[in-house]
Amino acid sequence: MADFQQNGNITQFHNLRARSNDELVYELETYAQNRKISLILPSLFSELEGPALDNIVNELSQVRYLHRIIVGLDRADEAQFRYARKFFETLPQKTTVIWNDSPRMRGLGERLAHLGLAPQEPGKGKNVWGCMGYMIACADSAVMAIHDCDIVTYKREMLDRLVYPVANPAFPYQLSKGYYARIGNGKLNGRVTRLLVSPMLIALKRVVGDRDYLDYLRAFRYILSGEFAMRTQMLPDLRIPSDWGLEIGVLSEAWRNLGRGMICQVEIADAYDHKHQDTSAADANAGLNRMSTDICKALYRKLAADGTVFTPNTFRTLKATYYRQALDLLEGYYNDAKMNGLMVDRHAEEQQIELFAENLVRAGQVFLENPEERPFIPTWNRVHAADPEFLSDFRKAVAADEAEYQPA
Repeated sequence: MADFQQNGNITQFHNLRARSNDELVYELETYAQNRKISLILPSLFSELEGPALDNIVNELSQVRYLHRIIVGLDRADEAQFRYARKFFETLPQKTTVIWNDSPRMRGLGERLAHLGLAPQEPGKGKNVWGCMGYMIACADSAVMAIHDCDIVTYKREMLDRLVYPVANPAFPYQLSKGYYARIGNGKLNGRVTRLLVSPMLIALKRVVGDRDYLDYLRAFRYILSGEFAMRTQMLPDLRIPSDWGLEIGVLSEAWRNLGRGMICQVEIADAYDHKHQDTSAADANAGLNRMSTDICKALYRKLAADGTVFTPNTFRTLKATYYRQALDLLEGYYNDAKMNGLMVDRHAEEQQIELFAENLVRAGQVFLENPEERPFIPTWNRVHAADPEFLSDFRKAVAADEAEYQPA
């Protein structure tokens, strides 16, 4: 992907292979002396037993500019929390494992529920939100990065390139979004981006008309990547979606809070592969089936907040427009893959397009029928306003869990 094209919406950082990564790291280590850089790793316990995380920990152990690593651990019992503490203790950075299912964390959740501020459902959004709150409570980092724990092709250079645009004090960027080619095992991957989001953004533009917001989203080369970095001054006022719309939600918040000149995307890898979600066609609450619906709702919510009016007729028209556009793009993806010696199962991908088209309408029905839905977790500024001691108590609870439940 070595080109130098700029799209005019947001700055693109390419890997032009004209500079050694060692030079980049040297600069990051210099910046980090005055601007602490921290990393959030949202993780399920099952990922500690997967094929990727051992390598990720090995790579991160060589990153000297990282000040702090915060691991948000979901779906773990006490023994698994102790195991996770042991798993991550080889990292040389200040490393904290937040046991999201501990009695103390549940107690804090009940405290928020009493105020009407608790996240509505568990998941990655809640996990990331909690880790951000802990980082705010620590008050010692200027730059925060996030990436997933299932990247089987992980190299530390991914993190180097991701954080550089926001760590460099001479740059204006507040948010950096990673992009890459989603290929692995001889296949062209990235189904939700290719088959849902890209054609849907084109269809929305045709149905609801030109919107600067749609042009902004279309500027991202891999809009659903889980890798982004930001300056921590953004965190207290950041609204995190509680569902699968996390990536779209963060970009939408950046659009709301920042100018285009403060947002960039950066090429962080030549190829990227991670755990692939099942389609789960028979279960609307699982896999890509659930994810696609949540992404559609996230887009509808943002457009509605900007004044777009949706009706049942809008969604019927949008479905037809999307379906035609998705099939046209699939033709291009298939031919591109064939030219590069990669495989695309056209039959399976057309089936997914049909599923996504149905979910596009279903998400619209949910959106119209639940106008009082609160899809966002409250900002940390609001939590602080309602309970000024909460962040301090949150940090104390994490420390108490660490003291009580020593590594296995």
